[in-house]
Amino acid sequence: MNTNKQLDVICMGRIAVDLYGQQIGSRLEDMGSFNKYLGGSSGNVAYGTAVQGLKSSMLARVGDEHMGRFLREELNRVGCDTSNLITDQERLTALVLLGIKDEDTFPLIFYRENCADMAISPDDFTEEYIASARCLAITGTHLSHPKTREAVLTALKYARRNGVKTALDIDYRPVLWGLTSLGDGETRFIESGEVTNQLKEVLGLFDVIVGTEEEFHIAGGSTDTIKALTSIREVSNAEFVCKRGPLGCSVFTGEIPAQLDDGITVHGVRVDVLNVLGAGDAFMSGLLRGYLNGEGWEQACRYANACGALVVSRHGCAPAMPTKLELDNYLSRVEEVKRPDLDKELNHLHRTTTRKHSWDELCVMAFDHRIQFVEMAQNANTDIERIQPLKKLILQASREVSKEAGLEGKSGLLCDSTFGQDVLNEITGQGWWIGRPIELPGSRPLELEHGNIGSQLIDWPLEHIVKCLVFFNPEDEHSLRLTQEHQIQEVYAACCKSGHQLLIEIILPKDIEKNDDLYLRAMKRFYNLGIKPDWWKLPPLAESSWQAASDLIDERDPQCCGVVLLGLDAPQEELKSGFIQASNNNKVKGFAVGRTLFGEPSKKWFANEINDQELIDQVKSNYHNLIDLWRSRK
Repeated sequence: MNTNKQLDVICMGRIAVDLYGQQIGSRLEDMGSFNKYLGGSSGNVAYGTAVQGLKSSMLARVGDEHMGRFLREELNRVGCDTSNLITDQERLTALVLLGIKDEDTFPLIFYRENCADMAISPDDFTEEYIASARCLAITGTHLSHPKTREAVLTALKYARRNGVKTALDIDYRPVLWGLTSLGDGETRFIESGEVTNQLKEVLGLFDVIVGTEEEFHIAGGSTDTIKALTSIREVSNAEFVCKRGPLGCSVFTGEIPAQLDDGITVHGVRVDVLNVLGAGDAFMSGLLRGYLNGEGWEQACRYANACGALVVSRHGCAPAMPTKLELDNYLSRVEEVKRPDLDKELNHLHRTTTRKHSWDELCVMAFDHRIQFVEMAQNANTDIERIQPLKKLILQASREVSKEAGLEGKSGLLCDSTFGQDVLNEITGQGWWIGRPIELPGSRPLELEHGNIGSQLIDWPLEHIVKCLVFFNPEDEHSLRLTQEHQIQEVYAACCKSGHQLLIEIILPKDIEKNDDLYLRAMKRFYNLGIKPDWWKLPPLAESSWQAASDLIDERDPQCCGVVLLGLDAPQEELKSGFIQASNNNKVKGFAVGRTLFGEPSKKWFANEINDQELIDQVKSNYHNLIDLWRSRK
């Protein structure tokens, strides 16, 4: 197989937005809320192969609207090529509504009437594009309609004459062949001589054919699996991969034997099933990893079976698919992991290796303060209602500095919802790192400002990072320490469930002298409790202490995003010294500083000694200067 191609695999077929009911056990009629995921069999495979390390590309159409942009962004985020994911100006992106009633019942409705991905035509791609890949992977739905069938046959023709391997996932959905009522997307098998004939016409064009036993039944025209495979063998020299659920899969490279087990049979892993939807697409993704990397059928099937096992234990399709690092970890421990959905190591890897953004450097304006702004307003004998417009002015200063200092991909802010909800609304979706506090200011033991963490996060944008400041001393009195630790554990568990990142900010209590060792012990204590925050926010430490912190992070959580430095209202020259101490440590990504930048200008503004523009100018000057100090630290 040619390994010098630009792409490993082109995925051609269905791509849609999946709206998954959140209430497991409910009828679809009773769902109260839905999660939005990338979906559609080919879309899932394009995503799944990309996170398995293959260079994948998506050949399809999406609508010129929010859902189409969502699908494109999801694929781009994992490195999938979308140069041939066409934006259709006349049709909407396909939607699917799904629910999980129990392990055998998955109500499903396809909204595909005149949808974008069914409008694919031979004019939408070139022979050069198809020839640029090592493999063309088709899903069977596109063989059900004359227009999409023509596009598939054209792509297959280009592939065959350019030495591109061809793979088919039969992906039989009776409703999409017009065999059931539109509302019956759940039915997985109905016999149909017409469908069998249409499939048999093209099966000879594939090098690999993948399907469940029922899917081979429809392709071969018999509900006896061996007879069906034998019938397909009469028209196709492809290698068949028959999925057998928890039994694993069997591969047939030549003549069909008398029993399924006589093929190359690789047994699966038994797991508790939450959701079978998407398992086949995950299977195909793992299979293509092994197949295209020339690792042999047994290893390819190990990947495939494991991918399927992980997905059936999780909510959703594409977002449930394992990354390469996660899959390899699972396979190295497969015998000891009986419940992948409950395995802390796997769940942590899945959470951290599917992050939507990576931040190599950050210059964060932190103005999530609440008590301090109230005190400044009171000291100036002015109304605290002025805090809200002040925060908008600080945001304006931040945005101007971001542009002037070239901070694209490095800009960030910390802001609260108490006085800064307008700020959060304005900056969300702009590509900034956004942290948002949850602690009740000054509380010790730690309390949350707006009550139960679960009731808060359900309303938060997913890009908002949960920032939790805790005044923590590892030598605190036992009951106080346990109370604080329990609160942090609850916050961490909520973030793992909701998908939000967590930043833990540690500050020693006021009556404790600064001590680097206490900060390191506090970090270790949280790790010992199984708490692995995405970010740490710490005060400046000595260079040797930063090395110790770095070693601790490498040992306990190599997936940690890193550390941002806090300011504690220190003068800029003092912060400069802290920057220098951290200059050789790649775990320290930047700073998140506040009062040093906005403190004095805000006091003057509250006292009406400066106007809005003067405040903006002074904050900008301080911010620019601190960025310069950070950049010159080495």
